[in-house]
Amino acid sequence: MAAPANGPPAGYPVDRLIFAPGDVDLARSPLAGHLMAETYVLGAFNPGLTRLPNGNLLMMVRVAEALREPVRNDHVHAIRWADGRYVLDPWPLEQADTADPRKFLLQGGGWKVMALTSLSWLLPVELAPDGLEVVAVHYDRAIAPQADLQCYGIEDARISRVGDRWLMTTCSVSPERHSTTLYSSENALDWRFEGIVLDHQNKDMLIFEGLIDGRYWAQTRPLGDLYFAYPPGSEWRAGPSINLATSPDALHWKPYERPGIRPRAGTAVSARIGGGAPPILTDGGWLTLWHGVERHEIVGIYRTYWSILDRDDPSRVLRGGEAPLLEANAGLTRPIEDLMYLRDVVFTTGIADAGDHYVVASGEADLACRITHIPKSVFGAG
Repeated sequence: MAAPANGPPAGYPVDRLIFAPGDVDLARSPLAGHLMAETYVLGAFNPGLTRLPNGNLLMMVRVAEALREPVRNDHVHAIRWADGRYVLDPWPLEQADTADPRKFLLQGGGWKVMALTSLSWLLPVELAPDGLEVVAVHYDRAIAPQADLQCYGIEDARISRVGDRWLMTTCSVSPERHSTTLYSSENALDWRFEGIVLDHQNKDMLIFEGLIDGRYWAQTRPLGDLYFAYPPGSEWRAGPSINLATSPDALHWKPYERPGIRPRAGTAVSARIGGGAPPILTDGGWLTLWHGVERHEIVGIYRTYWSILDRDDPSRVLRGGEAPLLEANAGLTRPIEDLMYLRDVVFTTGIADAGDHYVVASGEADLACRITHIPKSVFGAG
């Protein structure tokens, strides 16, 4: 398994990589035997996290399986699921911008159109109760595309336990739409596909781990190319925000009228914000971990922040930390430096209670899974 490199920037007692590309056996991949081309693991990252009935932790790891040579014969190729098989689509190289190793932009349209040089699927990885040892890798329970709306892959699982049921949101990618899809389970290992719950480019959906006044709540993050300005001097800045939605059954969602977490003017978080780990209830309110992005080069600098939301009205932010909770740590990825293609990114995707601390799961550098033990005292009372 991944070498446990330590040395956390925030001085947390435990902060290490637990699962990396070299830990994935591609001979057991859903894509194995389908493509007449070599693939490799671009990243094993952004893990959803929950506690299993047996007390162990489960990471639902996003495996981005990429073409070793996406460009050949003057074409760049994309992997696509089609009717139970995986195929390669060739695009003329002169029509594509390949600056980003994860994707390519197709030129000449009236709006931004992209395709991917990798396809993502989800791999359940069972950990010891403290999250520091891999107990089992459940290839037989991997989640792969099964419909046209997922033909470019399934990404970034977030897992919530609500009552006796587990709910997992994912991003499903296709030319039809970039949607949020839902899976449900009675044991967090065997999952049932429930279909689309949020439409195009409404992603980072995090279902609260508990009902509020008998209803399900979720954070959402719709994207767009146009935002309207706040008045001059406002404390807020126009742009992507973390919104809220409610549901009677976790399948049918209605946007909440009041905003959730919004970007503030005059902060380093200037590119976008979005949900990280599903909100969990504490004595002081709902603890939510979210990401803020500072503009830098192609992708930006991703950091994790935290807020406490009112337990009865999550649109009310009671308090939070101004400084980042987590930042990317080059010391953690140094043993796998040769695999790096992206820097300055930590993307938190899961949290589990562990007594006097939380086990927090994140993707590090879009490459590997990071486990951090964060003392509850960091978040103050409650």
